[in-house]
Amino acid sequence: MKAIFFDRDGTLMVDTGYCSDPEQVELLDGVAELLPAMKQAGFKLIIVTNQSGIGRGYFTEQEFWEVQEAFERKIGAGVIDATYFCTDSPAEATERRKPGAGMLLEAACDLAIQLDHSYMVGDKASDIEAGIRAGVKATILLARDPAEVDRACRPTTVARTFHEVAEFILRRP
Repeated sequence: MKAIFFDRDGTLMVDTGYCSDPEQVELLDGVAELLPAMKQAGFKLIIVTNQSGIGRGYFTEQEFWEVQEAFERKIGAGVIDATYFCTDSPAEATERRKPGAGMLLEAACDLAIQLDHSYMVGDKASDIEAGIRAGVKATILLARDPAEVDRACRPTTVARTFHEVAEFILRRP
């Protein structure tokens, strides 16, 4: 089984900073149309997201799930196969917090995913590093302005739009 791992905030929806209000969920351009196409291509679609706002007491796990449910309503029922989140703060990070590979490895074990046939998509260097550490086939950095890409970040490719992300994945064997 192959999968596409996605960061959520800033990759699939607008990053509002510690989003805890379902009313603030705004999909990025192309996400609602292209996620179902990726699923139809035979990929499991999995969200792996750092949510230190829970650990810091900014919002509750229930509020996180309310935001997640609002997101999934906007893209359609059954499109996302699983969601993994980590509440660790950067100062107290375990291997589950990206750039650690823990959430990807956990999902691979839970869902019988072949990491070397899978992709990691995110908008931060920590997303790319998590994918590299997990041994995915390719990593895609979603960067609206590629000139601002962290030089230490080593993605397989950089995409400016979600359309470019989908095109890169769906055109590969």
